[in-house]
Amino acid sequence: MLNYKRYQRVPVDRYPERTWPDKEIEKHPIWCSVDLRDGNQALIDPMVVSEKIEFFNYLVKLGFKEIEIGFPAASQIEYDFLRQLVERKLIPDDVKVQVLSQCREEQIKRTFESIQGIKKAIVHIYNSTSTLQRDVVFNADKETVKELALKGTQMVIDNMKDYDGEVTLEYSPESFTGTELDYALEVCNAVIDKWQPTKEHPMIINLPSTVEMTTPNVFADRIEYFNNKLNNREAVIISVHPHNDRGTGVATAELSLLAGADRIEGTLFGNGERTGNVDIVNLAYNMFSQGIDCGLELTNINEAIELYERTCKIPIHPRHPYAGKLVFTAFSGSHQDAINKGVHAMKERNSEIWQVPYLTIDPADIGREYEPIVRINSQSGKGGVAFVMETYFGFKLPKPMQREFADVIQILSESRGEISPDTVMEKFREEYLKKNEPIHFRKLKVDDLSEETESEFDTGVHVIYTDHDVEKSLDAVGNGPIDAVLRGIRENFDVRIKILDYEEHALQSGANSQAAAYIHMLNEDTGEVTYGVGVSSNITRASVRAIFSAINRLGLGA
Repeated sequence: MLNYKRYQRVPVDRYPERTWPDKEIEKHPIWCSVDLRDGNQALIDPMVVSEKIEFFNYLVKLGFKEIEIGFPAASQIEYDFLRQLVERKLIPDDVKVQVLSQCREEQIKRTFESIQGIKKAIVHIYNSTSTLQRDVVFNADKETVKELALKGTQMVIDNMKDYDGEVTLEYSPESFTGTELDYALEVCNAVIDKWQPTKEHPMIINLPSTVEMTTPNVFADRIEYFNNKLNNREAVIISVHPHNDRGTGVATAELSLLAGADRIEGTLFGNGERTGNVDIVNLAYNMFSQGIDCGLELTNINEAIELYERTCKIPIHPRHPYAGKLVFTAFSGSHQDAINKGVHAMKERNSEIWQVPYLTIDPADIGREYEPIVRINSQSGKGGVAFVMETYFGFKLPKPMQREFADVIQILSESRGEISPDTVMEKFREEYLKKNEPIHFRKLKVDDLSEETESEFDTGVHVIYTDHDVEKSLDAVGNGPIDAVLRGIRENFDVRIKILDYEEHALQSGANSQAAAYIHMLNEDTGEVTYGVGVSSNITRASVRAIFSAINRLGLGA
């Protein structure tokens, strides 16, 4: 039994005036990537300068206008990286570079040295305000901690005198989630009053969920409280920096937007200390799935994955939202069937709105392909098999045949596990298209008998086939080629067979198009039924091949 008595509940701020539960997200926030600082410092093998530059350029390509690049006062690599960005003129005029610094004079001075030559910079200062850290780390009272924040703000003001660019101040009461709400507000308001931002030149108050300590709704209450109580609110951008210790970073971020947050700091796939930062890709695609412009150019998820895995040396989990290899994959038969029907319904209705069961977005919209959507294993059903046959190979199996062939595939998958679409198709060839033993259709000649009025039939056929590799032939008449061939087989093989259903369709268009024919056949003596399938550039030949396929499957030619 877990010793739960070692732990106590985190105090919850009561805020009955909350209004955020009745709101909806209507626009994307200001995005700030912290991949190159918070994300990088959490890597087992941190990026080298060349990797950082590549990652920075990619973030710019994605449309990030604010990018935190590091802690240049504390790391020579990050200082050198920043200087390369400046000297190589890699920072676009509309992109703000964000640098982090503790509220220490020597670090702030070094930070300003690192950003010389940058037109727009965000200087991000912080100090921990939490009850626990004041007690066990700093052994400092509230006033001392607040004074440290004010001294840091003044240091930024002082160093701006020799800076030739535009500075936006960002202040974070680090460990905000563990800080008394009124005290955190007191410190932030003191910094705002010290800085004196304006609507034209706002500052950023960043409220980090440095460690997730309770449920997202509690964090949202705190954000709305700040939204209503901050001094000079119209001149302040409220930013959140959620971590994922409880696995609710995305929810925390989304509820924060409802509560009045303007800006979100996070990383592309949630990399960061412990369980990571909030996942910006996840958040952005969540908005996209609701018909909201996410503000980022995320049309090629595979490109983002490749860069991330190569530079961060961390694989994307196969069930990672949107990015995982399996997230657009259905193994369950009922899911496969619903997806198959949903895709068909959209095509039939010519709908511009994406509505397919189990697929919140069209994988193609983010650069994913349809190939992995339906994968076949022992849990799959007729819908999945039918989807694979049509999507990959163009065969639109009749509904009764879907169950027949799915049973064949299930037996195979139970022994092999997951099977590929190519394996499914090979089994289809083996069971239907190549089912040409013991009797194998070779040639067909059709004669029009409609002018011979004394005959009750309008079509004559001459069929050449092999029976146990011995060439034979039959001649028959009937009302149409299929009827004539069927009559001839009945007479030559002394079998009682009946065609229950017949379907056909083109496999492809153009001069070299082929047709597929499906014959549903009954053995009237045994009651056994099965399908036969034939393919040819000539629909009549395809149909005859389907008849022979069905006869062989019923074992009538043995």
